[in-house]
Amino acid sequence: MDGGPQARRALVIGAGLSGSAVAHSLASRGWSVMVLDQAEGVGAGASGLPAGLAAPHVSPDDNVLSRITRAGVQATLQRAQALLQSGTDWALTGVLEHNLAGKRRLPTGNAVPEEAQDNTNECSTQASEEQVAAAGLPPGTPALWHARAGWIRPRQLVAAQLQTPGVQVLWGRKANAIERRGELWVVTDAQGQTLGQAPLMVVASAFDSLALLRPLPGFAVPLNPLRGQISFGHMHGLTDAQRRLLPPFPVNGHGSFISNVPTPNGQPGWYIGSTFERNCEQAPVREEDHAANQLRLATLLPNLGAAMQHQFGPEHIHGWAGLRCTLPNRLPAVGPIDSERLPGLWLCAGMGARGISLAVLCGELTAAWLCKEPLPLEPALAKHLTAERYIGKAKPP
Repeated sequence: MDGGPQARRALVIGAGLSGSAVAHSLASRGWSVMVLDQAEGVGAGASGLPAGLAAPHVSPDDNVLSRITRAGVQATLQRAQALLQSGTDWALTGVLEHNLAGKRRLPTGNAVPEEAQDNTNECSTQASEEQVAAAGLPPGTPALWHARAGWIRPRQLVAAQLQTPGVQVLWGRKANAIERRGELWVVTDAQGQTLGQAPLMVVASAFDSLALLRPLPGFAVPLNPLRGQISFGHMHGLTDAQRRLLPPFPVNGHGSFISNVPTPNGQPGWYIGSTFERNCEQAPVREEDHAANQLRLATLLPNLGAAMQHQFGPEHIHGWAGLRCTLPNRLPAVGPIDSERLPGLWLCAGMGARGISLAVLCGELTAAWLCKEPLPLEPALAKHLTAERYIGKAKPP
């Protein structure tokens, strides 16, 4: 693993969840970090999602994705507790997962994680009858309960991380090309003007990373766009009967439903989504996706979905859409891209639909590698996240 430059200066491309997490983790260790972003302010890309969940993935064999997301959720919740306002920016509510079609099963036998053996309150369990009833689901509905989970407003987390002392953000700077000049990595705009330079560059601009990195020799990380749209409305638009059906905690399992969380204009709202559209490089809000999200709600919480069907009318419904960036095995690419051919050039991208759960962990992993610290993740798991796992997989021109 590339130990990184000793100058402790870094240039980060992208000021979303990934870029801000990297910047915070490095600056907290004394680095000087410049962050460039093409937007004019926080949350213009996928990190502008009004609200989302930090919740772990579970699997009967407690597979790599499950273990990494569990560590990631823990890191995100700790960061939120340190930087954000509870109840306004985030909340540790617990999350009920409606186990539709039995797709999710808890690990058993030797696969049960150690922390679950020591303290079951901190881990995922079968939902109780009371929790199922509180969600408005029929008795006996298969469901899981994630105690260490909750909702978060990503834009607030991004803004807080970018305010870390030692971080400088330059907005309205669209990176067009990157190149190595001596010991420095340099980023230029479309006119060839230098936007920034440093011994270490971390590209963390989601799917836009691909256009910057593709011209480099041997680059082979298969970044793909993933469009998602959520639908939301305001709490004041709900009837008393509809309010009585609202779960007291978020519910996921077929998309997710969250309520009593501020909307972009500050008013309390409810949210359902998101859609998943692969290989789409634009992110307009679409009426047909509101219909798809209405169907999601009807599937996830049938009684609530039936009661709220009129809330999806054009006079009530609002939408937000964004492009996430994903990789084939649903695990991000973090760290040096190619230590031999591209020393000092790192990547932090490919969070997919799990940016809230994974970005903070990936930022800490980046900083731990660079500063030669103990990793925030078992080394055997960290290996699954290395960007260098794609070396040698470039397709011939």
